[in-house]
Amino acid sequence: MLNESDLLALGITLKLALLTTCILLLIGTPLAWWLSKSRWKYKFLLEAIIALPLVLPPTVLGFYLLLLLGPNGPLGGLMIAMGGRPLAFTFTGLVIGSVVYSMPFVIQPLQNAFSAIGSRPLEVAATLRASPLDRFFTIAIPLARPGFLTAAVLGFAHTVGEFGVVLMIGGNIPGETQVLSIAIYDHVEGLEYAHAHWLSGGLLLMSFLLLIAVYAFNRRSKVVSNGF
Repeated sequence: MLNESDLLALGITLKLALLTTCILLLIGTPLAWWLSKSRWKYKFLLEAIIALPLVLPPTVLGFYLLLLLGPNGPLGGLMIAMGGRPLAFTFTGLVIGSVVYSMPFVIQPLQNAFSAIGSRPLEVAATLRASPLDRFFTIAIPLARPGFLTAAVLGFAHTVGEFGVVLMIGGNIPGETQVLSIAIYDHVEGLEYAHAHWLSGGLLLMSFLLLIAVYAFNRRSKVVSNGF
């Protein structure tokens, strides 16, 4: 069964995942749209930076984020100068780290969805005198809906499962920065396997159900678009 500390970790994890996903959808949508349409010859450099968390060890990324957000880092020092506290070992620091670490899991599905639309629907809308903004919201966004679902689910699930990055920049402060992945580690380290099973099994079931929902929705969307 879950104890009070586990429930706190669950609440922090869900709050972190929801906030991270919303932030990434807000900043990732225009960025993914630009990446899908831009012909800038150095675009691959930006794409490589966005994809870096896919190959970079989480502890390495967490270490440099810790330096950035700590009291001697640029952002941490700025917060101190403004009368605040460093962002390391705070929930805000967790959000920043999660946004950076989960970025490719949101931006890449959106970019692929926008690229799959092609230019024809937008050109037809342009002939009807639709402005670029109108074309984006009335044509591109609805047609890219499966990509938005995939991006949201992957971003949320990836944030829920984070360990290395959140441990490096958030530590293990119960009720403030302790998330489920760290709580599971604590239970295993303390040989409390029953608690670890409850948390791990719940995350496994949630991840499986989310993936089923994504695949089912995408399959239904393909069937509808093919006219069957």
